[in-house]
Amino acid sequence: MSLKITIIQSELHWEKVDENLNMFSQKIAKIEETTDIIVLPEMFNTGFSMKSEQLAETMEGKTVNWMKSEAKKNNAVVVGSLIIKDVTLSGVEGYFNRLIWMQPNGDYYTYDKRHLFRMANEHEHFSAGQQRIIINYKGFKICPLVCYDLRFPVWSRNQELSVDSYQLSDQTTNNKQQTTNVYDILIYIANWPAARKAPWSKLLEARAIENQCYVVGVNRVGTDGKEIAYSGNSVVVNPKGEAISTISDNEETTQTITISLKELNDFRAAFPVGLDADDFEVTL
Repeated sequence: MSLKITIIQSELHWEKVDENLNMFSQKIAKIEETTDIIVLPEMFNTGFSMKSEQLAETMEGKTVNWMKSEAKKNNAVVVGSLIIKDVTLSGVEGYFNRLIWMQPNGDYYTYDKRHLFRMANEHEHFSAGQQRIIINYKGFKICPLVCYDLRFPVWSRNQELSVDSYQLSDQTTNNKQQTTNVYDILIYIANWPAARKAPWSKLLEARAIENQCYVVGVNRVGTDGKEIAYSGNSVVVNPKGEAISTISDNEETTQTITISLKELNDFRAAFPVGLDADDFEVTL
């Protein structure tokens, strides 16, 4: 069983929704082969802006409808995050850096970024998410996360965290007796600056090795409205920590990579380190 994942590493038009949606429509249209999942960077429609009140959309807004249209048109999941205005757990309106997993049939799942980047004051403009989501798609279990989440290995850990700390899509089991690994693929979408490209690359490799999974990291390139430079360094890493993609840094690039569930399961069976992992729960 295999899955094709397309990475789009791109510059972003600063806080210009229409220009970004038009640009990504053109890039998606140029994908030369059929694919199962198309992965876009964090805040792909605006760049990493803290103007949450001015730029927020709703789940019925322009960008979500665009994702629905592109997913249907290309018969592929479209993944990316944007600023969403919604009700928080306390019942008041808030703003979220929300990842949306949009499927070709119009069904979708959402994940709100858990770890907010305080060095950019993200925690002052957004509400933190409270739950991971594990999505079962075409036989693969997938955990999508956002940017700064990469630095926190407990949140990324390939096991149950607690009953309330993650959601499961249909057909996915949360019975620990039935599975050692709750996911097969980690996806990180990001606006990760070039100044910290070494941690980005090393942590992606570490997450793949420690969780015995494929890791997909998709970052932007170019310079944003705050004069922060991004080098991309997007990559697909196998469970051995080896890059299996050939994506050039500092360039707008689209690449489709095929990953194998059999190869992953064979590696896990031959080297079952997860069976010796420590048990613990996360308290939110």
